Amino acid sequence: MKRGRLRLAIRKEFFPQRVVRHWNRLPREAVDAPSLEVSKARLDEAWSNLV
Repeated sequence: MKRGRLRLAIRKEFFPQRVVRHWNRLPREAVDAPSLEVSKARLDEAWSNLV
């Protein structure tokens, strides 16, 4: 029974940790956008400036 709980606990933590790690790397302009469309446009603009 403990073995199953451990696996469930790992599964609950694994996805959020991966998402948060990538989310923290995004430019602030894209994160603070009011909508998804604006966020995508700002993210594309920020990445195009890097190249």
